[in-house]
Amino acid sequence: LAPEQQRLAWFYHTTFARAGAQLGAGAKQRLSAINQRLATLFTTFSQNVLQDETAQRLLIRDERALAGLSRRLRDAAAAAAAAAGEAGAWAIANTRSAMDPFLTTAEDREQRERAWRLFVGRGAANPETRNDGIIAEILALRTERARLLGYATHAHWRLENTMAGTPERALGLMEQVWGPAVARVREEVAAMQDVADADAQGVSIAPWDYRFYAEKVRRARFDLDQAAVRPYLQLTQLREAMFWVAGELFGMQFTPVADVPVCHPDVRVWQVADREAGREIGLWYFDPYVRPGKRSGAWMSVYRHQGRVDGTVTTIVSNNANFVPPIAGEPALISWDDANTLFHEFGHALHGLCSDVTYPSLSGTSVVRDFVEFPSQILEDWLSDPAVLDRFARHHESGDVIPRELVQRIARAATFNQGFETTEYLSSALYDMRVHLAAGGVGDPEAFARELLDGLGMPPEVDMRHRPPHFLHIFASDGYSAGYYSYLWADVLTADALDAFREGTGLFDRDVAARLHRHVLSAGNTKEPAEAYRAFRGRDASITALMRKRGLAS
Repeated sequence: LAPEQQRLAWFYHTTFARAGAQLGAGAKQRLSAINQRLATLFTTFSQNVLQDETAQRLLIRDERALAGLSRRLRDAAAAAAAAAGEAGAWAIANTRSAMDPFLTTAEDREQRERAWRLFVGRGAANPETRNDGIIAEILALRTERARLLGYATHAHWRLENTMAGTPERALGLMEQVWGPAVARVREEVAAMQDVADADAQGVSIAPWDYRFYAEKVRRARFDLDQAAVRPYLQLTQLREAMFWVAGELFGMQFTPVADVPVCHPDVRVWQVADREAGREIGLWYFDPYVRPGKRSGAWMSVYRHQGRVDGTVTTIVSNNANFVPPIAGEPALISWDDANTLFHEFGHALHGLCSDVTYPSLSGTSVVRDFVEFPSQILEDWLSDPAVLDRFARHHESGDVIPRELVQRIARAATFNQGFETTEYLSSALYDMRVHLAAGGVGDPEAFARELLDGLGMPPEVDMRHRPPHFLHIFASDGYSAGYYSYLWADVLTADALDAFREGTGLFDRDVAARLHRHVLSAGNTKEPAEAYRAFRGRDASITALMRKRGLAS
């Protein structure tokens, strides 16, 4: 057999064995029942979260409570309230893309606390949509399934074929980063408390204050106001920026098409081609805006996998987001963080579009969880490259290019607030791994989380990025269960790979890009991930670059 055929044979044998193909008849019957029940629980969990996000909103009737919000945010809130039959009021949707800007800029501390509690209460606050019982049953069924399949825990089953290999290795990486991240949080909180004390309002920093005072410190320390960046970040221009980056690095060309079916008028489609070879690569769908009933967050989907078993089959992928739609006649402007997410998800799309394998089962993003985030996370860095910003970050009114000194301030602030961001992420990732290692079962999922984080010394000013009742990554499917650590594992690869570009001529070094394309993006799952990375880099990745990138190096 050829190497790719050997890999396919290994893939199918391993997949079937891990799914219970070698079990006896009785065990198979029980396994099937478990999987069916889990599918129902996953759906109910996600529907409960969606119900809380769509039915609940922060409703404000006193305009004084809007102090600090930009005109654009106020207008969007007024439009959202009017659409909900509350004309004359203002409504903040219970989604991250709406809540984060509010928590960052709203001066009314009472409203910030209301907003924060509403957001973190998804899946827990309403008796009709509570997810705690569902979580407990999911965890119990996962433990039973793992034992049926011959594994000590769900975590051991899930990590068997990953780059980490074992829960212990994944935990080792997370715990190595946890201490420096928490130490950084203490420094960040001290700086924020100084600002709060100067305001003389008797504020002791709480979770609903973190984003607000972090933004004040950012302005003071780096003279960087996120509101000053937003006018340069037009969604349509950022989309063109991603196309340009894909063209410069990998020779791709994006051409809009109108004769394909879409699920909603907001969705647009582009044909993607290899510019040099003149051949079609696939289709890219873009669904950017929030709407009732749409899943929250941002993600990439594959509608058709690339392959050539029986003729050439090109790939069809989509990027989906939940940006607030613009007011009629105005462009959609997004935050720097949202722009970063946009590039991240486009990195997943490129992974699918670059695929060049024979078998669809091995194509594109069909790789292990702690490797799949590498191509997405690495693309984030092109957002801040001066060549990209000079071309595409233009003021939506004047057309002026984003000032170079503003770009420099963004660069200087790159590691700002990394203590908070790393700690809120790691608290969720550590919970995910520990709760799936709890072979004895978990009675109260939230109590388990509190006890775990208290034992780890979780700073009280920071909350989990995803509390258990709305942790869709791990409870709406098996997808990221015992796998949320993957973002950190992949970021070790990302930071190390970026050094390869910097050791060359920079982020647009085409030789390095060609190696990345050949060994990683186009290879899909035809190689072991560690082997693919070594072929690209010439060695294994080092954590040193990650700690430097996050500003956590000692």
